[in-house]
Parts: sequence; structure tokens; C-alpha cells
Amino acid sequence: MSVVLELGGDVGALVLMAPAALLGHEIEISEEPGGGSSDPTPGHRTHSLVRERVTGTGTSYAAVYPAVPAGRYIIWRDQEGTPAGTVTVEGGHVARFTLAV
Repeated sequence: MSVVLELGGDVGALVLMAPAALLGHEIEISEEPGGGSSDPTPGHRTHSLVRERVTGTGTSYAAVYPAVPAGRYIIWRDQEGTPAGTVTVEGGHVARFTLAV
């Protein structure tokens, strides 16, 4: 599956690598309080589905967030509010985060 990324200015993207066990799960992210993005709804959670990604080098599993305002984000492990980590997204760049089970 191909993904179009909108990069530039204050907009970046996030590729969240995940284990195969999370295939089909939605992973939520939200701006960290004081994270610095220009998002009009800071703290609002957005999600992306973990999908199988097949390339010439093999198969991986990832959730892709294609247009993310620059800032610092919390990766949420579950709906109960358990954070898995944080990541900084820079405008014009693709940030990466590997989610462990």
C-alpha cells in the first residue's frame, strides 16, 4: 500500500513501526502539552491503522500519519491512557518511532 506524505513548512509525517501482532490495530497520538505544534486542538487524539507494508526488502508493519503539524507527540499504548513514548515531528521531515509490544 502506497502512502502520499504532505511535507513542508510546519508539516511533517510520522511512521510508527509496530510488531506484526498489532496488525489491524489503531494507534493513537496526541500533541504533548506544550508540544509546540500549531494544531488548533492540542491534546486531540488522532489515529492510524497498523497495516502490512511490503517492499523489495521484505514485510514490515506500520501506522503512517501523513500530515502532522510540527511538535512533540505522545504515542498512546491503549485507550486507558498508557503512553508508549514520545516523538518529535519536524516540518518537512518524516519522524520514526518503533512501538514495542
